[in-house]
Amino acid sequence: MNTRKLVNFFFKTLMLGGLTGLITSFFVKADEYQMFLSPFDAFELLGLVVVLTGVGLVFTVVSQTGFFAYLFLNRLGLGVFRSYWPLVQVLLVAFVVFDLVYFPYQATKGEVSVFWYILMSAAILAYGLIIAKIKANETNKSAFIPALFFMVVITTIEWIPGMRTEGYDYTIIMIVVLLVCNTYQLLALHRINQKEDPKSKHSKGRERDLESTRRIKAAAEKGSKKKK
Repeated sequence: MNTRKLVNFFFKTLMLGGLTGLITSFFVKADEYQMFLSPFDAFELLGLVVVLTGVGLVFTVVSQTGFFAYLFLNRLGLGVFRSYWPLVQVLLVAFVVFDLVYFPYQATKGEVSVFWYILMSAAILAYGLIIAKIKANETNKSAFIPALFFMVVITTIEWIPGMRTEGYDYTIIMIVVLLVCNTYQLLALHRINQKEDPKSKHSKGRERDLESTRRIKAAAEKGSKKKK
C-alpha cells in the first residue's frame, strides 16, 4: 500500500467513524437534542452536533491505533508462537468473552443483571464470527481466526476506557463506532491490496483471458499454415 492509499484509507475511516458517532448519538442522546429542538436553538444544536461528531472522531482514532497495533501484534505472534499462534488467539478470545461478563458484573456489584452482560458478550462474539467468516470467504480460510481475534479481543481492549465512564451514553457510542470502524478496516485492507497486487484474483482472471486469446491465435495460425 502506497502513501496516497494509506492516507485515503485513514481519512475514509475517520469520516465513517465521525458519522457513525453522530448518528448513534441521535438515539442515545435523544433527550439532549430534544432540549434544543423545543424550543429551537440553532446555535446550541450545532454545538452539540459538533461535539458529538468530535467524540466519534476520537473513538475512530482509538480504533485506527488498535488496528495498526493488531497488524504488528499478529506478526509478532506468528514469530513467537509460530504454528501455535491460532490456538493462542482462540484461547484469548474465550478469555475475553468470559471477562466481558465477569468483570463488569463484579464492578456493578450485582446492581445490573448478569443476563445483560451475557447478552452483550454473546452479541460481540456473534458479530465477530460473522465478520471473520466474511473475511475468510474473501481471502482464505486461515484469516478466520485472526479476524475473530481482532473483532473480539482488540475491540474489547479499545473499549475499556468507554466501559469505565459513568452512564451508558458514551459507552454505547464508543462500542458502535469501534465495531463499525474495525469492520471497515478489516474488510477494506485486503481489497485495497488486491487492487495493487498483480497476482490478485482479478489480475489472475485477466491473465487467463490473455492466455486463452494467445492460444486461439496460435491455433488459428497453425490452421492457416496447414492449409497453405
